[in-house]
Amino acid sequence: MPSTTTVRISTKTKEQLRELASRSGQKMQAVLGEAIELYRRQRFLEEANAAFATLRGNPQAWAAEAEERAAWDMALADGLEG
Repeated sequence: MPSTTTVRISTKTKEQLRELASRSGQKMQAVLGEAIELYRRQRFLEEANAAFATLRGNPQAWAAEAEERAAWDMALADGLEG
């Protein structure tokens, strides 16, 4: 059995979690785990977008990035069948 821990949440959050679990037919732990995974992915994409925005704000760095991508695109034309 996986190890567990206790996390304090507000009564309102617990009721929302209970409702979501009831409506989905899943256990509260599963709903919470899924919610955290979705939040983790959202944060990852937001951070990646912010990093690209910063990169695009630097014309020299953005040109180097475009150059590197073009070099990698040429690797796809190596004549090997996929």
